[in-house]
Amino acid sequence: MAPPAPPPSRVFAELDLAPSPAGRVEPAALPGREVHVSGSAELSARPDRARVSLRLGSRKEAAGAARSSVSRRLQYIAQTARLHGIPEENMTVTEDFSRVENTYQMEAEVCIIFSDFGKMQNVCNLLIEKLGTSVTINPPHFYHTPEAIDSLRRQVCVTAVGNTRRKAQEVCQLFGQALGKPLLIKEEETKEWGGHIDSHLSLAADSQTLQEKIQNATAYASCRVFAVFEIKGKENRRSKLP
Repeated sequence: MAPPAPPPSRVFAELDLAPSPAGRVEPAALPGREVHVSGSAELSARPDRARVSLRLGSRKEAAGAARSSVSRRLQYIAQTARLHGIPEENMTVTEDFSRVENTYQMEAEVCIIFSDFGKMQNVCNLLIEKLGTSVTINPPHFYHTPEAIDSLRRQVCVTAVGNTRRKAQEVCQLFGQALGKPLLIKEEETKEWGGHIDSHLSLAADSQTLQEKIQNATAYASCRVFAVFEIKGKENRRSKLP
């Protein structure tokens, strides 16, 4: 059985060469000479936001007692967040008051958005220490703001163009030429993946470390571009000799 054929070679650069009068192909730069190059880049971005949800509640025979119990803890949570520099717009509170049999039940949920993950850990640790089991703190949900994703897209495209230009410079230097201005830069393919944890993995995520959760929420992007650059011939110094 014949061995499998080798995969086709991938052309990453093409240099137009000019034939000499004697029929030899020389890397002389004539008007219209170009180098065609493809290049790529892949970058990643860690999540820039984390949302932490806290739940607390109280059930009392008197309505005022149930409200007061939850209100005191809400005030302490809000005060702790402010002391750690969390803006008020990054904290939302949802309250639910109901009658259950012969008692009154007050429940509340607090959602806090953090941009500083170290500060997030400090706040959560302090609340657990001071409030104990009277508050339930859910694992943080890490995510990217639209601005962070847009920045990643721009950076990966700019990096791909820079890699492509360096590759074109290397090809020109190999043939003793100088790279000129870009004539065409075309984005051929972009890909994005990661940045989200599927809902069915939420139970497994609870046992992960903070760094593992951040890594699982990291977003990735890649970009491949095609470019055409002008070739400028290097100056022939011998012609200047007397």
